[in-house]
Amino acid sequence: MYKKFMAETHNYKNGETLVVEDDIYTKDGTVDLHNNPVVKKNTGSWKACRFILGNEFCERLAYYGMSSNLVNYFEQRLNQGTTAASNNVTNWGGTCYITPLLGAFIADAYLGRYWTIATFSSIYVLGMTWLTMTVTIKGLKPTCNGDSCNPTLTESAVFYLALYIIALGTGGIKPCVSSFGADQFDENDKLEKKRKNSFFNWFYLSINVGALLAGSVLVWLQTHKGYGWGFGVPAVAMAIAVVSFFSGTRLYRHQKPGGSPLTRIFQVIVASFRKYQVKVPADKSSLYENADEESVIQGSRKLDHTQEFGFLDKAAVVTEMDNIKDNPNPWRLCTVTQVEELKSIIRILPIWATGIMFATVYSQMSTMFVLQGNKMDASMGPHFEIPSATLSIFDTIAVIFWVPIYDRIIVPVARRYTGHDRGFTHLQRMGIGLVISIFSMLSAGTLELVRLRMVKRNNYYDAKHMPLSIFWQVPQYFFVGAAEVFTFIGQLEFFYDQAPDAMRSMCSALSLTTNALGSYVSSLLVTIVTDITTRNGRLGWLPDNLNRGHLDYYYWLLGILSLLNFAVYLWIARWYTYKKAMGTVRG
Repeated sequence: MYKKFMAETHNYKNGETLVVEDDIYTKDGTVDLHNNPVVKKNTGSWKACRFILGNEFCERLAYYGMSSNLVNYFEQRLNQGTTAASNNVTNWGGTCYITPLLGAFIADAYLGRYWTIATFSSIYVLGMTWLTMTVTIKGLKPTCNGDSCNPTLTESAVFYLALYIIALGTGGIKPCVSSFGADQFDENDKLEKKRKNSFFNWFYLSINVGALLAGSVLVWLQTHKGYGWGFGVPAVAMAIAVVSFFSGTRLYRHQKPGGSPLTRIFQVIVASFRKYQVKVPADKSSLYENADEESVIQGSRKLDHTQEFGFLDKAAVVTEMDNIKDNPNPWRLCTVTQVEELKSIIRILPIWATGIMFATVYSQMSTMFVLQGNKMDASMGPHFEIPSATLSIFDTIAVIFWVPIYDRIIVPVARRYTGHDRGFTHLQRMGIGLVISIFSMLSAGTLELVRLRMVKRNNYYDAKHMPLSIFWQVPQYFFVGAAEVFTFIGQLEFFYDQAPDAMRSMCSALSLTTNALGSYVSSLLVTIVTDITTRNGRLGWLPDNLNRGHLDYYYWLLGILSLLNFAVYLWIARWYTYKKAMGTVRG
């Protein structure tokens, strides 16, 4: 255990001396960049987080500024149809949420969160720079004659390569930044712990402020000034994000990497099967655990034994073959804490799975909502049209509106009735968001039903736009934004709080994979729906000309699937057991 030094201050009142002791150093095992204990008053908390939030704001500005109008770039510049463009966007977006598994593993096992963010940010800047070159340099950008573009195979390949370099760069940032920010608050300090409860709300707010500027200013630049400006400004924003991150280096607190989490997981599995014939004793205190207050896993507290998944307890049963006086073979004997790490992951997985359907609904904003808006009246006065992709700002505005209300009003009110320090438990908060997401699909489906009836009534089948204001889409975006405040931020808190201490980046990455799988599920649903509904020569629900399709049926399908998903979530949430940590962190 690293040393803790105590400071004494003296206050004089009525001739009496009051001695107040307070720790100079943090109690959660955090260190500075040189592995020295960090002074609490000089580091961490909001003074460090302002640089992390600045980094996240600029990174999200870059990401959303580049991706918000991407579906239109695929259609207009790469000459792709509705289904192909939608699937390419969702597949790329899905990859951006799969690569965090790699970045998180590197952070938890070897580099730590700081150096992982620093390394992958550099890759990110490289990808953004390359992407800008593919839309500005002759020979790399497609040749267009008016609205008709004919990209070569090489031009398309270079563009895809730049996109997927960006996807790799996001892999080291997404799973680490929120966890790194939360690391700046000492869980053993009541005041800092309370501040951390608010951190995730304001972290998500910074994401959406960046998205707001991206969905308005940068989409306008792409539409009216060209994709060179539209992609070049995000590249500059990403460079600023890197500068912001490094500017706070001297203030940061660092959790030491605890070694490969996957190795520890497999050790428990192997040890359990090796001892499948061993009987677990009734007295669970006889299971193997080191005698010290600290866990043997660096950067982790001990975990208390839980009753579920009793088979895994066999890995911690001491037998005659185990030499516990010396260092025991971890592939034969594991500590209770190591076993409980795996149990925590298993308990999290069903909750994780229910987030996939929510992410599927969320992904519609960058695909079907945009394509639906393309067929509506986007004029704002006689001389200005709002790009359909810009409507995503209303999702962002909803988040910006609800985050302060949730943090400052809803939580204190809910706390009076529930007695919970967060107002709602993590699971309650996520469940509320799942319900709100159903209303977003009902809203989108109702609007499309009204739009198609207008098409039929006025014979607008071949009209490029129709006299129905695009602003009728605002409610569906607003519902998605409100749902995010509950479900996505709830997920950030849940996966950080319920993750084993030395697996927090991995669990944050795991939560992000719901976005990836949601994008893939969306692509799969589009493919399946298109295949089934176009049989026997029919146009199907999702033809290139949506005026002749039934996008409303697709929204109803997503609404029904979301309702079924919520029912499953309720059953899983009742079964879930929260983890119990004890002891101190091994520094």
